[in-house]
Amino acid sequence: MASNEPRRVSDLETLKAFGHPLRMKLYRALYISRKATASQLAELVDEAVSLVSYHLRKLAEHGLIEEAEQQGKDGRERWWQPASKGLNVHDEDFSDAPEKVATHAAVGRLSFDQHIELYRRYLDSARSWSPKWRSAASSSEYLARLTADELAALNHEVHEVIDRYEEAGRARDEAGDMEGRENVAMHLYAFPFRI
Repeated sequence: MASNEPRRVSDLETLKAFGHPLRMKLYRALYISRKATASQLAELVDEAVSLVSYHLRKLAEHGLIEEAEQQGKDGRERWWQPASKGLNVHDEDFSDAPEKVATHAAVGRLSFDQHIELYRRYLDSARSWSPKWRSAASSSEYLARLTADELAALNHEVHEVIDRYEEAGRARDEAGDMEGRENVAMHLYAFPFRI
């Protein structure tokens, strides 16, 4: 990856470019794969290569992905990689105009819908996973009374722990330690609510 830091998406056009269902799926698939061609990604998302190529170019136009070094001997294929270690979108960057607020909310809902679909697929196929994987998987809800500063500190600590595990897993994977290793999704939502 070009940057070991997450990219903060703070402009409306980039958020709109990312806020397309197929582009979100492609970004996720590319993030997991680290490097891939349009053909490989098309197979993963079950779409036509030409359509995938178009959407990859749109993501690249906004600096969300970039061309990667050629892999293998076929120099005709274009390889892609994420341009950063993930993406961050912050409410304060999109709160000063109605179109920004609406786009931010729509992209957030789309992302959440895709997270739900991913988890539903796991639930539907849970019995196909080994007992060890089923035992390791979790679904939890925590309810706490915190201040905004306490919630921000909690989020920061949780992200540090996840980053540490993700980096260690990637390093072991790159070193060839692939036995028993699977893609793992962890979705965290932390927000205030009133009953």
